[in-house]
Amino acid sequence: MSLPKTTHMRRRFLLALPLLALAACGFEPVYGPGGAGTALQNRVLVDAPEDRFGYFLVREVESRLGRAATPRWGLALTTTTVEDGLAIDSEGNTRRYNLVGTTAYALRDLDSGQIVTSGKVESFTGYSATGTTVATRAAELDAQERLMTILADLVISRLYAADLPQ
Repeated sequence: MSLPKTTHMRRRFLLALPLLALAACGFEPVYGPGGAGTALQNRVLVDAPEDRFGYFLVREVESRLGRAATPRWGLALTTTTVEDGLAIDSEGNTRRYNLVGTTAYALRDLDSGQIVTSGKVESFTGYSATGTTVATRAAELDAQERLMTILADLVISRLYAADLPQ
């Protein structure tokens, strides 16, 4: 069965409408010309980490943005973590932990020293303490790395969404 020509035109119009709205709102691909991804890629010098958490966070940020040969931006990261016991058995032993992390970030223009964007991100991850001491420690270290990966992703997303000067 063939639909009338006006039905096809209406359907095409309705399918194109979201694309027109997206173009009208100023949508710009992150890695397109003039996008934040292009402005940041291989141009951000991340401040040196001060501890184990900072090392993992900087490693993840640099793996996404690249290492700057000729940096334009400087990125300061400050991370705090808190560990909470979640599951306690009848003997009073904690069997599950929640690791909550907060990272404050500030992106600055290295030429002027002015902070262009800043903010704070927060997330959490958990791990089990039901195995041996070695297994519990391995789970804890893995949770720390996972948390820093999550926080790095959140920071990068915020940087990409920022209105950076070209």
